[in-house]
Amino acid sequence: MYRSGKLWIFFALLVVAAATPVHSRASKAQASKWTTDSILDQLDSESKTFRSLTADIERTKVTVVVNDKSTEAGQILVRKDDKMRIDFTKPDPRTILRIGNDLYLYNPKIKQIEQYDLSKRRALVDQFLLLGFGTSGNALKKSFLPSLLGEETIDNRKTLKLELTPKSDDVRNEVSKIEIWIDEATWLPDQQEFFETGSGDYLIIHYTNVVRNANISDNSFKQKWPKDVAHVKPQG
Repeated sequence: MYRSGKLWIFFALLVVAAATPVHSRASKAQASKWTTDSILDQLDSESKTFRSLTADIERTKVTVVVNDKSTEAGQILVRKDDKMRIDFTKPDPRTILRIGNDLYLYNPKIKQIEQYDLSKRRALVDQFLLLGFGTSGNALKKSFLPSLLGEETIDNRKTLKLELTPKSDDVRNEVSKIEIWIDEATWLPDQQEFFETGSGDYLIIHYTNVVRNANISDNSFKQKWPKDVAHVKPQG
């Protein structure tokens, strides 16, 4: 399920940007007083107090060879106890729900829920589903080779831009590198960009209206599906 491009499906579901080019939002990278090591140390400290977040999310998949962009927008909820929900509302409604080892993709347009078991590749999937959401510096170092690219301003917020090169051969077969912009006020991601290996295609995530440690009830992660939907478990 996770090989030969299928791992990329999960990245594509969770990476986001606005309809206008995201690069126009960011100033040029500036020299920073921070170092890679000092950022990782700060992330270690911040991860100890992270419990949850809510944010607006936009997602664009860019196919370079045909200069095509597809964009979705909605809201994301994340809790540190392996719960996450994304409700896309534009252009079409769609829900992604993660509860522990189970991932549900609900498409109301075709009245179908796909359920995936993450347990066999849990550690690998977590690298991406939770990237930047309370991730510690030590966890980043285990999975990636991090490098500080400098400071940038996005939406009038100061951010630290890191480049992450995956250590795993399996991951590098899908993603050549990741760039992440960390808000210096919240220590949560303002933006993420994933570069697909070989094709040059990429995905961008952009987060706005981020609230750290919001009170999110268990009810937000309940499976409230209509009774007439088809429930499938794709194989492979």
